[in-house]
Amino acid sequence: MPESKDTRFWRPEFEITRRTDGSILMRQADPLPDHTPVVADNLDHWADTTPEATWIARRDTGGEWCCISYAVARDTAQRLGAALLARGLGPDRPLLILSENSLEHALLAMGCIYVGIPFAAVSPAYSLVSKDHGKLRGIAELLRPGAVFADDAQAFAPALDAIARPDQVVISLGDGKDDYNTLLASDPQAAQAARADLHPEGVVKYLFTSGSTGSPKAVINTNRMMCAMGAMISDCYRFLRDEPPVVLDWAPWNHTAAGNKVFMLVLCHGGSYFIDDGRPVPGKFDETLRNLREIACNWYFNVPIGFDMLVEALEKDRALAETFFSRLGMLFYAGAGMAQHTWDRLSALGREITGREVLLATGLGATETAPFALACTEIQKRAGNIGVPARGLTLKLVPTGDKLEARLKGPTIMPGYLGDPVKSVEAFDEEGFYCLGDALRPAEPDDLIKGFFFDGRVAENFKLSTGTWVAVGAVRVVLVDAMDGLIRDAVIVGENQPELGALLLLSERAKALDGAEIGAVLEAALTKAANAATGSASRVTRAMILHTAPDFDRGEITEKGSLNQRALRTNYAHLADELYADHSSGHILRAGRKNT
Repeated sequence: MPESKDTRFWRPEFEITRRTDGSILMRQADPLPDHTPVVADNLDHWADTTPEATWIARRDTGGEWCCISYAVARDTAQRLGAALLARGLGPDRPLLILSENSLEHALLAMGCIYVGIPFAAVSPAYSLVSKDHGKLRGIAELLRPGAVFADDAQAFAPALDAIARPDQVVISLGDGKDDYNTLLASDPQAAQAARADLHPEGVVKYLFTSGSTGSPKAVINTNRMMCAMGAMISDCYRFLRDEPPVVLDWAPWNHTAAGNKVFMLVLCHGGSYFIDDGRPVPGKFDETLRNLREIACNWYFNVPIGFDMLVEALEKDRALAETFFSRLGMLFYAGAGMAQHTWDRLSALGREITGREVLLATGLGATETAPFALACTEIQKRAGNIGVPARGLTLKLVPTGDKLEARLKGPTIMPGYLGDPVKSVEAFDEEGFYCLGDALRPAEPDDLIKGFFFDGRVAENFKLSTGTWVAVGAVRVVLVDAMDGLIRDAVIVGENQPELGALLLLSERAKALDGAEIGAVLEAALTKAANAATGSASRVTRAMILHTAPDFDRGEITEKGSLNQRALRTNYAHLADELYADHSSGHILRAGRKNT
């Protein structure tokens, strides 16, 4: 790692072991710093140290920010925790949360954390988008919750009916005897007594995997996992120790990125979490921009499509850009690959506004790793470097075909999946390393401390008829980027074929084109992308527009909104067959075809 006087981020040194079987072990030389043993310790610390500081905030119906201080958060958590204990909840009767991010959601979760009641926030899509509630019923049957929180009982009524049990309490806002506000009147004494029994191995929550590689599994998250992850984050983003994080975030708490990483990033450092009711979709992003005009973050997260929309707004609005960069320590993206043109524009804006390089970074983790695992803190020229393993973790790279499969061991790794001992065992190798299922490619093969690039999901990858492995994730990222905004995503096909193909999901920009023009424009972009590829395993030579939207209930799209490549290849196998059977069809796009 090059010498630097920048102390805002870690400067790790590594121990690297290369084994005779080709596998590599990599870990930081310094051990994980001491840290709190249970999550509730953090709330107590800041409630005692900075009681008036804002922990969490959200706009009320009048548009004003409603801020909950650390002192109020602790008192409320104690009252809610006591109320849940009185209703029979405990280690074997968790709280199931159906609702989106809200102050009530946050405080109920903290109430559970404070008294040792596990909770599970599940995707609202399982309740409000799904037509058959199949996944939700499976989750409820596994958890057997003692209570369910649905802020709007009317909106969630079909979902509540689908999982109803006689002994199950329903908590909502302004409806019935278990109205949320009624719970607030509880005596906190029982919670204070329960607090003394918390321990590192106690279960904090169950987080369900996104379903991108199968049915959702309930990942057990313990106090030890989450507190160790908080220590890793604090070691990596060291500037947050002196500058408590100010975060504006929309990402759902049923997913580990926001529900664990951002949650602990704020709580460990006494920071402020502003809930963003905007979304990176047309019609809702204006709310995000409204919030960013008022809240100057020093740590900012979004998904790549959110940054695509943000950079457009920043370039058009100088005042917004100056506010946005005024306190910014870094930008972080995850969930998908970032287009290089978006990376370049954000980097240029950061230099123009601040006169310095602003770290634009990503990393790698999983629900099973709490999720913080690998992180990049070096200024990069190109998008995609996921960095190096955090303190306390050992990264094992195992040759699998022509790829290096990543595995991890350390205190942030889950103990297993709830109620599924078979899959729990299958998730680990013979040395106890959790198998991520991701392949990594070193940025510099002879210098691993330069970081890694994501090289595809092992389960998604396939071989061409030539025997060459295809890294589906990497191919998809490059293709979407090369198509220059014409597509929003792609399903990569071609297993046992001589060349790659793709099923394209068009962007709004492409859909606006004239019907007679779109084919020529797409073929020109496909040709440009194919010409830039380095070999058959990365060159998409034919494509077809996928006119049917991915279906949530068919497993084609995860609750994060990402495509399940494997499910889509299976469900649209007939289109893939057509793509290779009929080269002359007018709706099949071909790279290199001359259009007149």
